[in-house]
Amino acid sequence: MSDAGDLDLNTLNDEELVQQVHDDLYDGLKEEVEAAVHILLGRGWAPYKVLTEALVEGMRIVGVDFRDGILFVPEVLLAANSMKAGMAILRPLLIATGAPRLGKMVIGTVKGDIHDIGKNLVGMMMEGAGFEVVDLGINNPVEKYLEAMETHKPDILGMSALLTTTMPYMKVVIDTMKEKGIRDDYTVLVGGAPLNEDFAKAIGADAYCRDAAVAVETAKSFMSRKHNQLG
Repeated sequence: MSDAGDLDLNTLNDEELVQQVHDDLYDGLKEEVEAAVHILLGRGWAPYKVLTEALVEGMRIVGVDFRDGILFVPEVLLAANSMKAGMAILRPLLIATGAPRLGKMVIGTVKGDIHDIGKNLVGMMMEGAGFEVVDLGINNPVEKYLEAMETHKPDILGMSALLTTTMPYMKVVIDTMKEKGIRDDYTVLVGGAPLNEDFAKAIGADAYCRDAAVAVETAKSFMSRKHNQLG
């Protein structure tokens, strides 16, 4: 634990406070993150600025250390929970100000599979990176994915599986999308412990994401490509 509890956040200047948010996110200190978000807003910071400079940048640092094996899943979950607490304060303000989002993702674990820690982590990290995330939960049949794509019109579809027996179901979803002529409307990212690049390629996914940090990087690169094509 850091000694953030002994620190009066109000005494910090903006730059120090943002740095403190990064540290508190890293340490999973939810109350401190919430307090700092309120202080920055009170100082006239736009919600989007608080989101990008304090929260997203803080989670980016967490993501890098997670990718490099310095942080592990329990610590990242704590950081992501603190991020969520800050987001809960900002979300209504962001909606009110029409702040830009990087893109939208629908994510869910496939039919027959009830594992969700990896999926939850990806969802939290994606939200932390500035994406809007619709989480379908576990055990999703193809109909559920199709319905969510129809309703939410995401840029990205994320599918997760932890069992070798449920992995092939990802192909069922992608094949159905092809049949309906909508496969090319979405970037399809897949992940889960038993998967690999070859499997993702074989089933027709756009990319395999080894972990949540990679998922964020991959999603960002696909979105910037998309924007360039539109530009």
